[in-house]
Formats: sequence, structure tokens, C-alpha cells
Amino acid sequence: MVEQQKTGIAIASFWVWCIPLVPLGLAIAIYFGELQTPTFLFINRYTQILPDTLWAWLTFLGNGWGIFAICFPLLLLAPRLLSAGLFASSLGGIISLIIKPFLAFQRPASVLALEEFYIVGEPLLHRAMPSGHTLTAFAVASGIYFACDRSKRASLWWIFIIAGFAGLSRNALGAHWLTDVLAGAAIGVWSGMIGAILAQYIPEKQLTPNQIWPRLLALGGLGTIYALLTQTLDSELNQSLQYACVALISITLTLFIKAQKPRGI
Repeated sequence: MVEQQKTGIAIASFWVWCIPLVPLGLAIAIYFGELQTPTFLFINRYTQILPDTLWAWLTFLGNGWGIFAICFPLLLLAPRLLSAGLFASSLGGIISLIIKPFLAFQRPASVLALEEFYIVGEPLLHRAMPSGHTLTAFAVASGIYFACDRSKRASLWWIFIIAGFAGLSRNALGAHWLTDVLAGAAIGVWSGMIGAILAQYIPEKQLTPNQIWPRLLALGGLGTIYALLTQTLDSELNQSLQYACVALISITLTLFIKAQKPRGI
């Protein structure tokens, strides 16, 4: 019965696999239509009406450490969803590592004069396509969305809006072309769907707090705390957000440790 349910999820969602072709096709049209620079400059210019801190925080959602920290409470609330997001972002990261050096596209700072656009932080020059932050944001959002029961998905549409703003932040901060963001979104959604399918194969009994897989995820939380306290993720503007994420993970881990005790003790 379980196997039938898993297969049903994959088959029922088959049509959705075509949806990422829309942003991917748009990216191709912009690139070959010689609209890459105009679209980038337009977005980069008009997003300046909002503060840099907001865009830095949004781009934090595309950082692997950052998004894992923000989603970490799912370890207690819905460990399968956390697993789906982790599988999705890991797969997306591998794909990105393969594609970026193969395409070897230059970023805006390599093509345009720095005074032509607004940039926050050190100029990034190479490995533009796809946007890794956008890919990660959409991979996690898609993984969580498709790992949910169908009846609950309608209320989760907003996570794609947030992922979209995370991608837009890469243009706002001067790090990526719009084409990089669109390609990252497409690959991210595909990665998320695969991650959701993989997460379905974890037996329900293996997701309780006293099992090895949740404990490994908890160790990942400790590693994330170390990264948040010892590194500046993307921008110094994110420092306060990093400390807030450390607190979030710490609270979750405290509750997770309490959940290790058998009932009745």
C-alpha cells in the first residue's frame, strides 16, 4: 500500500515537471534576444527603493546554511518536510557545481562598469549561470511543497513567492543576471520535486526523535550553529539574522533533546 502511494505521488505530479520549462524558456529568450543587460539594469535600479538589509536578508534564504537554519524547527514539526528540503537543496547544489564551470558565464561585474549598476559587497565575477541562491531557495520551497499532502499544498503557495524574492535579491544586490535567476528557479523546482519523492521513502517510524535520521539532522543543526557563528554569510548585513537563527536552532535542539526521553519517565 505504501509503495502504491509513493508511485501515485510521482505519477500524479508528472505534469508539474513541465512547469519549470516556463522560466527556463524565458531565460533563453532574454539571453538570445539580447535583453540580458536591460532587464538586469531595470531590476537593479528599481529595487533600490527598498533597503539593502531587506535584500540581504532575502538572499540569506538562498544560502544553504541560512535556509537550513530557518527550516530547522521542522525537525520537530514535520521531519519529512525538512528531509525533502535537505535532499532537494543537496541535489540542486550538486547540479549547480556541475553546470556553473561548464557554462562559465560571466556575472554583471565582469561585463558592466561598476558605476553602471548598484552593487552590495565585493563584486562577483564568474560562474553566473545558474544562480545558486535562487536554485537553493526554490529547491527547498519545492521540496517542502511537494512533500506535503495534496490537501495542504493550497495553503503553501506563499513559499514560492518568498523564493521568488530571494532570487530577485540576487539582481538587487548586483550579483546575477535575470537569466541566472530564472534558470536557478527552474532547476530548483525540478530538484525539489525529486527531493520530495526521495523523502517519501523514509519510513514513518524512522522519523521519530529517537531514531538515527532525526539525530543526524540534529547534528546538522550543530554544524549550522558553528557556521553561523564563525562565518559571515553573503553580507555583514546578515549578522543579526545569523544570531537569530542560532537562537532558533538552539531552542529547537533543546526541545529535541527533551523529546528523546521515553514517555512516562
